[in-house]
Amino acid sequence: MKKVLIAATAIALITTQVFAETKVIRFAHDSNADIYDNPNHACATVFQGIVNSGSNGELAVEIYPGGQLGTITEAVQMVRDGVVEVTNASTGALAPYYPRIDVLNLPFAFASNGSADTVFNGPFGHALKKDIEENLNEVVVLGYPDTGGLFVISNSKQEIATLDDMSGIRLRTMTLPSHQAIMNSLGMEAYPLSFSEVYSGLQTGVIDGQMNPIPIIVSANLDEVQKYVTLTNHLYSPFTMLFNKAFYEGLTDAQKDLIHTAAQSCENAARGISRIIEASERGLASLAGELTITALSAEDRQQMREVTGNAFDVYIAETHGDEAKALVDLLKVESAKANVARFFGE
Repeated sequence: MKKVLIAATAIALITTQVFAETKVIRFAHDSNADIYDNPNHACATVFQGIVNSGSNGELAVEIYPGGQLGTITEAVQMVRDGVVEVTNASTGALAPYYPRIDVLNLPFAFASNGSADTVFNGPFGHALKKDIEENLNEVVVLGYPDTGGLFVISNSKQEIATLDDMSGIRLRTMTLPSHQAIMNSLGMEAYPLSFSEVYSGLQTGVIDGQMNPIPIIVSANLDEVQKYVTLTNHLYSPFTMLFNKAFYEGLTDAQKDLIHTAAQSCENAARGISRIIEASERGLASLAGELTITALSAEDRQQMREVTGNAFDVYIAETHGDEAKALVDLLKVESAKANVARFFGE
């Protein structure tokens, strides 16, 4: 009996020691907890699986989806304070802490989602990471997971194929001045509104339309209150994956490598599920059966690009200054390279 007690005590001490050494990584996001429904939770789940299985119990990722711990704007501050360790911050959620995230709103920058992936994996993505980390101090940027892909415009008023067709349409935007400047330059009436109010706003006619990637339009059932979709592909607004710096610096080199491996796979998962949703019956195929889908001609796209580009350049110069302009200039160079490589295989 005495030997049994000694053995039990030893096991208890070992178990306590193992649990004491396990570092918990809390991942907060505001999306539905279904890996097949949205890129955010797909990203978080892949990150969790790789870290939990690859750390031999040293690290354990816990996911808090659906805004359980607060809004994503609040989650950004929680990561900075070490209340949670990681979140995927939308452009709008990051803007109050890092206003230069507005540079991502360069309109008509990308010819495809593939071009965008190339740019965020290259010199521009690295420069943005460095600037965010220098300005926020308390975070490490792990990557830029997809939020759903390139933005399109939907509305219930009329088909949009040309710049003139946009005149007078009241379009919901995020509460970002850059979005408002861009859409106003196209002749639309920008109407900032929180996403939770978009469906009812479209339903009641408070707004005529909105802009988002295809997967978000479908998952939010916005097709129920819209008639037309135009494949403008005018914006790309990825998440920024933020990790608490103090926690990160307390990890071993091997653990840091594992975190980066998991983050890269998380990023790939978000991009992959976004493309799958777009191509599936939950994406463009579903919308095509219910709504009028219009693709822009190269000429109309170029005209819109010139109009919005001029408005965006003025906005950046007046609002954010030289540092932001330098990032925008780099984004223009890198996106132009990626677009050419996309079409010509260079």
